[in-house]
Amino acid sequence: MNIEKRVVELVEEKIAEIERPDLFLVSAKLHSNGKLIILVDGDNGIGIAECVAISRYVGFKLEEENVIETAYNLEVSSPGIDMPLVQTRQYTKNIGRDLAIKLADGSKKEGTLTAITQDAVMINEIIKQKGKKAELMESVIPLDQIAETKVTISFK
Repeated sequence: MNIEKRVVELVEEKIAEIERPDLFLVSAKLHSNGKLIILVDGDNGIGIAECVAISRYVGFKLEEENVIETAYNLEVSSPGIDMPLVQTRQYTKNIGRDLAIKLADGSKKEGTLTAITQDAVMINEIIKQKGKKAELMESVIPLDQIAETKVTISFK
């Protein structure tokens, strides 16, 4: 049995059970050190109570079904601000925030996320050209060209 696949099924069962359709699984990964890390987010955020409910449900079911035969630590949380965005729903949640995007070709773009479609993101980025005033330009970036996207935090 694929452990991560079973964990995904269990998380989705619990999300349906607690009737929070705004919640969604970001990732579930069993690391070689025995840590099973489940990241769950919500269109309107996720609280500790939901993380605890998912953790208890998944932990109980994994023990009951004896899915993992070795010792493991189960962690359920929302992705931290330092975690890259991996799902379209995460982009939607962050419209209006500043992003740092690494493209597959190694180049970088920074700007404010204005919209997301099924296959691209739109950002307003400040373009500085030598000898000219900086301009605000809308850039359309195909999702398949993005290597990594992180939300940037400004302390200004």
